[in-house]
Amino acid sequence: MDGKKDPNFVTALARGLELMRCYGDAAEYLGNAELAKRTGIPRPTVSRLTATLTQLGYLIYVPHLERYRLGPRVLDLGYRYLASEGVSNIARPFMQELADATDCFIALGVAEGTQMTYTQTCQGPGPLIMRMGTGSRVPMAHTAIGRAFLAALPADQRRPYCDLIQRDDPSAWPHIERALDRADREYAQFGFCVAESEWTRDVSGVGVPLVLENGRRVVAFNCSGSSLRLSYQILTENLGPRLRDMVTQVRELIEGRDDRG
Repeated sequence: MDGKKDPNFVTALARGLELMRCYGDAAEYLGNAELAKRTGIPRPTVSRLTATLTQLGYLIYVPHLERYRLGPRVLDLGYRYLASEGVSNIARPFMQELADATDCFIALGVAEGTQMTYTQTCQGPGPLIMRMGTGSRVPMAHTAIGRAFLAALPADQRRPYCDLIQRDDPSAWPHIERALDRADREYAQFGFCVAESEWTRDVSGVGVPLVLENGRRVVAFNCSGSSLRLSYQILTENLGPRLRDMVTQVRELIEGRDDRG
């Protein structure tokens, strides 16, 4: 997972991608100084990278703000990814049905470092609890979707993720490790993992992994909502089983499509 030790690793490319990863829900416009601070990349290098990314259309410079925002080429890449991501297309109707039935936020996520990136989201009809959409990221260690992803991984694939999590926050690792052990037990017993008011105290949820390609690929789903109405009993007796059943339906459809193909 640490490509910097690989002789084939291209540092300049990695740094350019790291700059684009700085943009998110609360960071639409960023200048060179802000990008340098967020990434730890020297400012002269950041200036060269933003100039290159702007010429290629991945960033757009906004003169009156003296900052950059993401350009249309990034959107093009995102749509190409989503178009090739068959899971998202198959799962969306089931996700929306569950969101409407439970008045919860349903998301599909893939692993990216120590984060889970949402590739599909659906919102129930009630007041918005999770103002997050496609491309949003949540911490793997502190969310039900992240723990579900880790719980489904074989030990050799899981270890690098845990090493990164421990490296990023060594003081919190003992607590995180206990939480991951609890998630493993939940997954073994229920087929899903629970997170109650952990990443943010206002939200609780359950997560279920989807294991594909004979274990070579794992993605995960979550079902979350206000912690005021989602007790542990509701999570384990209602939402968890319903999300698990939804994921089973999605997996059966994907496997059926692959068999026909």
